[in-house]
Amino acid sequence: MDKISDVTIGPCENSKFIKPKRIHYKQNGVAKIWDAMKVHDGVAILLFNSSRKKFIFVRQFRPAIYIASAETEVRDGVEMIDTDKYPGHLGLTLELCAGIVDKDQPVAAIAKGEILEECGYDVPLENIRKITSARGGVGTTGSVLHLFYAEVSDAMKTGPGGGLASEGEMIDVVEMSVEEGRAFMFDESANRVHLLIFALYWFFGTIWKDQS
Repeated sequence: MDKISDVTIGPCENSKFIKPKRIHYKQNGVAKIWDAMKVHDGVAILLFNSSRKKFIFVRQFRPAIYIASAETEVRDGVEMIDTDKYPGHLGLTLELCAGIVDKDQPVAAIAKGEILEECGYDVPLENIRKITSARGGVGTTGSVLHLFYAEVSDAMKTGPGGGLASEGEMIDVVEMSVEEGRAFMFDESANRVHLLIFALYWFFGTIWKDQS
């Protein structure tokens, strides 16, 4: 998934997922401008396989992380990234199983679908526990992220996961031991997201505190 080539960058027009906006407003009588985006809310799920005492994460290539880790240049009027200088692994992340809220369903049901698609576990709805909801991207999107926890078992594994190829998804399922997860919270060499770190803190303070 990190074999990336022919990277060019252009304007974002008619996106199905984000809508850039320029907001004009007055604050205490002072005129101001702020650029932001309207996006879908999201779900994320911390998965723990109780059969083998393993966390279940997903690894994927994130173009936004990639371009934030690289420098662009203009060649023949085209903005681009030299993938020889900036290889694709710069955009690989390790994340919670997650997805956007783009269906008219309860968010727990959307979480259930993402677990099956990305990680291959068919989890009963009653096993999907809400942790909390919070705002993300307060400077750019302000969307709501719904965080869940689900304990799974080998018996619930019904497919390989990996996401939907029809939607262009390319996802690796990654297992990590409890102690590896504890160390991963502080591993600055990896592309992590804050929600994963928070979820692990919650796990060690709520689920694992009596077993450590």
